[in-house]
Amino acid sequence: MFLPEFDRDYLLEKEYVFEEKIDANRNGLIIRDWILPTGKYNLETSDLLILLPNGYPEVRPDMWYFNPAILLAPSNKLAKQTQVNINFEGKVWQRWSRHYPANEWRSGIDGIHTYLKKVQTALEIAT
Repeated sequence: MFLPEFDRDYLLEKEYVFEEKIDANRNGLIIRDWILPTGKYNLETSDLLILLPNGYPEVRPDMWYFNPAILLAPSNKLAKQTQVNINFEGKVWQRWSRHYPANEWRSGIDGIHTYLKKVQTALEIAT
């Protein structure tokens, strides 16, 4: 278990189904069945992976990943900056290359609760 207690408490309070996994010395938070914006994607849910860097929560996460990969509806095309995949725990994950500017991450304040808002906003505006 590598998540700080405040992150774990937040996820439990919101009733997310999540796992903390370590693969090749990478700490991965997997949130099962992340609900995608209605009608925007080819799927209703997908598992969400956030790799937490050494030094988290003082150091911000960078990018996130989905399995299975998600496509924009109705075109069934990849959203911009989602063409690269990674392997984690023997599965292929679609990388969402979105970056939190260093000066926007507030050490001691931000955590999974704020990062998930960034994920949700990016999903809503993706093209």
